[in-house]
Amino acid sequence: MSQRKAVVIASALASVAAACAIGVPVAAGSGGSVKLAGTASRAATSTPRVGAVAPSSTVDFEVVLNLNDAAGAQTLARAVSTPGSGSYGKFLTPAAWERRFSPSESRVAAVVSFLRSSGFKQVSASPDRLAIRASGTAAQVERAFATSLSYHKVLGRTLRLADRDVSVPAGLAHVVVAVTGLTQTLARPNLTTDDPASALKGTHSIVQPPGFRAAPPCSEYYGQKVDTTLPPYGHGYPSPAPWAVCGYKPGQFRSAYNLSGPADGKGVTVAIVDAYTSPTLFADAHKFASINDPSHPFEASQFSELPASSYNLDDVCGAPGWFGEETLDVEAVHGTAPGANILFAGAQNCNDGPLNDSIRSILDGHRAEVITNSYGDPGGDVLTPDADQDVTNQLLLMAAGTGVSVMFSSGDSGDEFTTLGVVVPDFPASSPWATAVGGTTLQIGASGQRLGEFGWSTARSFFCSDTWLDLGNCTKDQKGTWLPIDLALDGGSGGGTSYHYAQPFYQAGVVPASLSERNEGVVGRGPKRVEPDISMEADPATGMLVGETQTFPNGVYYDQYRIGGTSVASPLFAGVIARADQQAGHSLGFLNPRLYSLYGNSSALYDVLPAGKQDMSRADYVNSIDPSNGFFYTTRIIDYEGTEQFCESAAKCHNRDVALNTARGFDSMTGLGSPGNAFVNALSAP
Repeated sequence: MSQRKAVVIASALASVAAACAIGVPVAAGSGGSVKLAGTASRAATSTPRVGAVAPSSTVDFEVVLNLNDAAGAQTLARAVSTPGSGSYGKFLTPAAWERRFSPSESRVAAVVSFLRSSGFKQVSASPDRLAIRASGTAAQVERAFATSLSYHKVLGRTLRLADRDVSVPAGLAHVVVAVTGLTQTLARPNLTTDDPASALKGTHSIVQPPGFRAAPPCSEYYGQKVDTTLPPYGHGYPSPAPWAVCGYKPGQFRSAYNLSGPADGKGVTVAIVDAYTSPTLFADAHKFASINDPSHPFEASQFSELPASSYNLDDVCGAPGWFGEETLDVEAVHGTAPGANILFAGAQNCNDGPLNDSIRSILDGHRAEVITNSYGDPGGDVLTPDADQDVTNQLLLMAAGTGVSVMFSSGDSGDEFTTLGVVVPDFPASSPWATAVGGTTLQIGASGQRLGEFGWSTARSFFCSDTWLDLGNCTKDQKGTWLPIDLALDGGSGGGTSYHYAQPFYQAGVVPASLSERNEGVVGRGPKRVEPDISMEADPATGMLVGETQTFPNGVYYDQYRIGGTSVASPLFAGVIARADQQAGHSLGFLNPRLYSLYGNSSALYDVLPAGKQDMSRADYVNSIDPSNGFFYTTRIIDYEGTEQFCESAAKCHNRDVALNTARGFDSMTGLGSPGNAFVNALSAP
């Protein structure tokens, strides 16, 4: 891990604190131009510059315009989303929303004229008039926006950054909110097999991803098989421990969450937004349903795509790694809402701009009632430039005003301390206008019943077997024993307290002050937004079974494996909302006010409490696909809330306790909890 990770976050937190303390005014520049504060990358001043951007290189970007009445858009979003409001459920059509809040045609024309006069090509405005796409050379960009572009090493990736805030002509300063695409802000899919040997990471070309298989022994349901082979882990944990689950199937999720009513999502469209498009997406999901859920087939009539016109940056984004994300998203939505229609929108790449474009296309055409997004910017609450966050929030306001539910997974690195060195939530999940979906460890019994559900936060202890010894991962003296917990390899549901956003109205009176005011000493100014809002299964040791075409040594073909991450939780929850929409007879729109109105309803919300001493044993293939190179074994601590570690270097590490915890009522690991047995009925009630 790089020492610079903590430096990046520390610098970003300092700028956030300054912004909260004194505001961020637009500073006047020279030559009749105005600098737009918050448009430069915070990482530009605290990460190593590793190269210049060639002046002739092509830069695709968007100029995003301010809403005509941002305060009015927020007022509308709150009114139409809050039960008891006289305007509750009275959503606008996209056209009506755009007439009221989108910038005028004259403002669009002024920006278009500036771009064309600056030599940019392919200039075109989005239907909602909020974004104007253009393309040009790096030299043109630097000249037109009075900035500089260079490559930096950021969290292990080489990215293009805008080194200083962009400037625009003074006459456009009140019109433009951001110029996105100059800085590469790469979203990451929130999925994991949680296997350090797995090659399921993506490669440098758009091909089917490397294969992965769950190793035996594993259970069809929780507790079916127990570990009588390995020595007891000890430390007060029960023995024998249950073996990990092979991956839950759709019917088990529907049973455990009591999704048994007549509503199955029919007539509701759930949109899934990811980067790229797997060429076998529908075929894999169709086959998976036919094998694992034959009474609920996935038909071609239920599936449609909204692909980008072209794809790029596949090497930077790890395109094949997104294919597994897309597959699990489709199969998870169909699993909890087998009657729903699914629209898959594949963005041009994993930059925030193209992903937002996909959301924009769905909203402009009102192509779906529910949108699930299983990706995020790690530490994005402070790392993602303010202006870029504003762009996403504009889209979320439009979604709320037009009656579209939008959810984002909360992340897979817990409080982010082990990866970034500082406790900070991801974005867009931290936006007050998004529904953030966190993760749990769900224990489903032999009859499909929920035996228990706990916060997903995992620590691992590796067993020093002959294989692990031969691989150099332990010593002869440690053979036959469990190694100390690997504090740097924790995985868990993302969440925490925003440094950026004030406490939203719907969290007042529900979220404890100990959480909402956790960052008071850094940014001050009262309580802040806390996420996630709600949670569902995400633990990769229980996880979801998925079917996907993958690349194996003996060919490319369909196979099945277990996967986890909050990428599972968000689409599972999207399917639940599709059922609630159908049962209500209309879209529920922005969910959070109604979700929080259910607080205290124990039949609607399952309160996720501390797990106590619980763990699982898990076997994995060394080569990820078969036993030819042997197995390795781990104990998985459930709902781990002990010590975690961030290492600046091999010789310098820092420890702290996990910052996200489960507790009675609202907590920072699972939010309100998970859907209870009467969740759909309560959410859809008049």
